[in-house]
Amino acid sequence: MADTDVKTPVAEDGEAVDEAPKKPIDPDFEPEIIVFACHYCAYAAADLAGSMRLQYPSNIRMIKLPCTGKLEVIHLLKAIEAGADGVYAAGCLEGECHYLKGNLWARKRVNHVKDLLAEVGIEPERVEMYNMSSAQGAEFARVATEFTERIKALGPNPVKRAGVDAHAAAREALGGAAMPDDPAPSAATSEEGHAE
Repeated sequence: MADTDVKTPVAEDGEAVDEAPKKPIDPDFEPEIIVFACHYCAYAAADLAGSMRLQYPSNIRMIKLPCTGKLEVIHLLKAIEAGADGVYAAGCLEGECHYLKGNLWARKRVNHVKDLLAEVGIEPERVEMYNMSSAQGAEFARVATEFTERIKALGPNPVKRAGVDAHAAAREALGGAAMPDDPAPSAATSEEGHAE
């Protein structure tokens, strides 16, 4: 073997490992993230996080739903199509949905959207489902921070178009399913976290 030959990394099972070069993280990139939040649990957890003055990224834009079970595949896809860099549903803890199985239906729909995104060449990691109770303000802040870091590593949405408001497009796609925003859902500022 010549010294100029390139060695392919090999996994423990002997299979070749595909080492794609990692994209450098742009420190100036602030992702736009849409959160479809259950009124009873995740939205209340966001409000609690704000009341507790927990810090989390201010790029989280929330849409309050009576239940994540109202969230359809088309709503998630419209948010991505409109240019949201990441989208997640946040519902009640599994087995504790106020509408019995709404959060389980939402998880199935989120997983279906992940499959669809992978088929068209968009990272499925841009969409996720989380479960939390209304008393988990710290968990809401942790998830918001973790998801934002994930999206920063992925970079901007490849279908992002200038002049399109992803939050407005996602809300419009929901039609009457979205609940009105509270005038002041928490006392936190953007430096301390917020729950829009």
